[in-house]
Amino acid sequence: MRQSVSYTAPGSNAGPQRRWLSFGEPGWRAERVYHWLILLPLVFLGVFFIWPLLWMIARSVLEPTLGLSNYSKIVSDGPYLRVLWLTLKISVVVTVLCLIVGYPASAAIARSRPDRADLLTGILLIPLWTSVVIRSYAWMIFFQRNGIVNETFLTMGLIGSPLRILQTETAVYIAMVHILLPYMMLPLIANMRAIDRTLLQAGEVLGAQPLRLFLKVYLPLSVPGVTAGVSLVFITALGFFITPALLGGSTTTMISQLIEQQASTFLDWPLASALASLLLAVTATLYLTFSWITSAGRTSR
Repeated sequence: MRQSVSYTAPGSNAGPQRRWLSFGEPGWRAERVYHWLILLPLVFLGVFFIWPLLWMIARSVLEPTLGLSNYSKIVSDGPYLRVLWLTLKISVVVTVLCLIVGYPASAAIARSRPDRADLLTGILLIPLWTSVVIRSYAWMIFFQRNGIVNETFLTMGLIGSPLRILQTETAVYIAMVHILLPYMMLPLIANMRAIDRTLLQAGEVLGAQPLRLFLKVYLPLSVPGVTAGVSLVFITALGFFITPALLGGSTTTMISQLIEQQASTFLDWPLASALASLLLAVTATLYLTFSWITSAGRTSR
């Protein structure tokens, strides 16, 4: 039995016209192929992402007994809340530093000639070809007691004895900003290069001062790039593991290190699942709040 569906024929001004499309026609076969192409990624995500995520959340409340004992332990015992707060603090500081450094640099690249902008963007991508582990070890060489930084300062007479940079929050901030800066700048550059420069020229013709032109025209138009860059850097920083482990001391433990410790060292998988679920909930809440604030700001304008 032949089955068919109807659709509206385009290009007609006489109102909607309907024609029956049967299963045997090429359009229907192409539509079925598209459905199959979408199905494969959905199955992959369901098996390898959604199901492990749901099992992690379920394990946090089912083991060792049904209830919220793991979450109660996080709130009442150990350094868990302190580590979570430190993770949020480091992520926020790194995100702000990346925005402060990356915004003017991205604006300069976006306003340069197209060939020069492409070259500078390509140079910005070069660090991404190197592993995060290698870059973190490179910063260890820079910051160690007899490293390049201390030797340079001693030679110049700026300090009398080597500084303690390694195993501090300062080292973690510097290394994480270096690693995550491209994730801030790439969305900003793409957004800023798409800004219509005639709008800025019109503002100059109308007598707007540079600061007012930036605040009223350029900054609002660059908000989508800022939103994308801030989201990428902040969410990535929340899950950082290698860099804080190598460059930070025991006082700069982030929650990803704590989760790994509970899972691999103490074999406390339910508590590790609860910590990961809590981090997921905090990340989702902060991201949705930030997205709501930025979208509300764009709507009000």
